[in-house]
This record gives sequence, C-alpha cells and structure tokens, in this order.
Amino acid sequence: MTNVCALTDIAPDTGVCALHEGEQVALFRIGNTEQVFAVSNYDPFGKANVMSRGLIGTKGDRYMVASPLYKQHYDLATGECFEDENIKLKTWTVQVKDGRVELV
Repeated sequence: MTNVCALTDIAPDTGVCALHEGEQVALFRIGNTEQVFAVSNYDPFGKANVMSRGLIGTKGDRYMVASPLYKQHYDLATGECFEDENIKLKTWTVQVKDGRVELV
C-alpha cells in the first residue's frame, strides 16, 4: 500500500492528480464520503494527462468520469470506456485509513 494524500486533499465530487510509482493517477472522491476511485490520469483519446480534471457523475448505477477533452465516459470502478469497449483506463484499488488515501 502507498499513502498518496489526505482525504481532505480531494474536495467532494472532484478529482486530483497524484504521482504513484512514477505514474500519474487521477483520484476522485464521491460526495463528502470516504469513497475514492483511482484511474490513470492519461486520456487515451486526447493523448494527455487530464483525466483528474474530468467531471464525475453516474451512468445508471455506475460512477463515471467524462474526459475534459473529447468527453468519452469511463467507469470509475473498472476503467471501461462506455463509447469504445476496446479502451480501458488502468485502475487501482483504493482504501481510506485514518483520513489518508492509500493505493493498493
């Protein structure tokens, strides 16, 4: 497990970027809860590290993020792109312990 930031570093319903083992990771906090998702910050369509700036929401009962560039939607739990099943963001398991966000 790697401690990446404090839970309070992520405002509710927003994302931040963290560096984890040399890779940019987009962390998204759902509401004012301890539920946090982690996906690659790299947008495979826009070819830029911008996913942490995306808008989060839901599609059905699945939490998702919309890329800020070309607006593709990605499942925050699986990384799956809703518009192209061949594209998937890397994901990490996240746990919050003592107010700290950890990647497993």
